[in-house]
Amino acid sequence: MARVCGVDLPKNKKLNIALRYIYGIGPVISNEIISKLFLESSKKIKDLTEEEVGRINSFIIKNIKVEGDLRREIQSNIKRLIDIKSYRGLRHKKNLPVRGQRSKTNARTRRGKRKTIGSGKSILTNVRK
Repeated sequence: MARVCGVDLPKNKKLNIALRYIYGIGPVISNEIISKLFLESSKKIKDLTEEEVGRINSFIIKNIKVEGDLRREIQSNIKRLIDIKSYRGLRHKKNLPVRGQRSKTNARTRRGKRKTIGSGKSILTNVRK
């Protein structure tokens, strides 16, 4: 199993798919890495040599912000928005959708499970004596 940027890449996947397991690398950047390093995208991870894995690793470290650094940058950007009390920052703080989506009926992913409010009657009033 090849280890690139602290992530174990699945050995039975093709190179262009396996690189996407690294946080911050998607389809476009994956293909860009492969073309710049003159590798075959159809080659499986288990067929890569140690030298090729080293080239991939060094290229990613030098040119692309991935994994912990990227997560830290995103969190600091969100923290900055919250600190300056921008509209987007307030939406992040209240755990509501940030990019203009409606929140009256949808936004279940962001707001969580529905909390049903009862009728207001006490439980004891319905019990017979």
